[in-house]
This record gives sequence, structure tokens and C-alpha cells, in this order.
Amino acid sequence: MPVSEEIYGKVVKVLVDSLSVDEDSITPSASLQEDLGAESIDFLDIVFRLEREFGINIPRGELFPESIFRGDPDFVQQGKVTDQGIGELRSRMPYADLDGFDHDRQVSRIPNLFTVELIARYLAWKLGQGLAGQVGSFEPVQAGRRRESALGSRESTHPTSVSQG
Repeated sequence: MPVSEEIYGKVVKVLVDSLSVDEDSITPSASLQEDLGAESIDFLDIVFRLEREFGINIPRGELFPESIFRGDPDFVQQGKVTDQGIGELRSRMPYADLDGFDHDRQVSRIPNLFTVELIARYLAWKLGQGLAGQVGSFEPVQAGRRRESALGSRESTHPTSVSQG
């Protein structure tokens, strides 16, 4: 899924500042907790910094949904997320690519869903670029570059301008 370099670059900046990590350690697939060492308090700081950087409001639980699976047998059975649980994840996180998780569904893997890519997809979705709903491989693209879509047509990848104010 293409996300503008502008969005991706700002996400990297926020994570470098918030988590005190080297920019080189931030890749699209880097897990916030496992790879970048984020702790629960860091998620609040990340949300605050994203709000400031992008001039948006991120309602509590929208980017990082609180555990929807605790104690609900409709969502989790024998350590795996059920079909109903996957449906709930998809409805709460329409910007997320859950295809890889859908094959395994281990509850213990849920924290690994929260990657740099997920944040960039969320922001593209939140800013209304219309790109976040397209599931596929993640790649930041340069503003104005054109790419082939899955249907073979050409589409523009101009970033949406975000006012800071």
C-alpha cells in the first residue's frame, strides 16, 4: 500500500523522538514493542506527538484499541482469535492489514500488529487519502510519482496536504 513519503517521514520523526531510537532501526515492519522497545506509556506519547505533528485529534483507542479480547469467549478461544474476534479487529482497525495475522490468530501475536506500517496506514486513513483501505504491500512513495494499481490502471500518489494550525 503506498503511503506518501511525507506521512512516513513524519511517523519516523515522531518515533525517533518518542522512543529515543535510531532512525535506521525504524522500518515499515518494525513492531513498536518488540523491535523498538515501546512500553505502554510510550503509546500515549506517540499519540500526542502524532496529533501535534499532523494537526489531528486521535480519539482514545482509535489508533491503539484497548484490549477487546479480555475475557470474551466470543472473541478468543484456546488462545486464538475467533472469526468474530477477527471481525471486531477489522471493524475497529479498518486501516490495518490483518491478512498475515488471520492465518495464525494467536492472541500473543496481537502486540506485533502495531508496526510503523500500521501507524502510517492509520494516518493515511485518518487524513482521508483513501489509500489505507487498499490491502497490499507497504511502500512509501515519492510525492507525484505514479504507480500501477492492482487493476493495471495508473494512479497518482500525490500526498494530501495537511495544514498545521
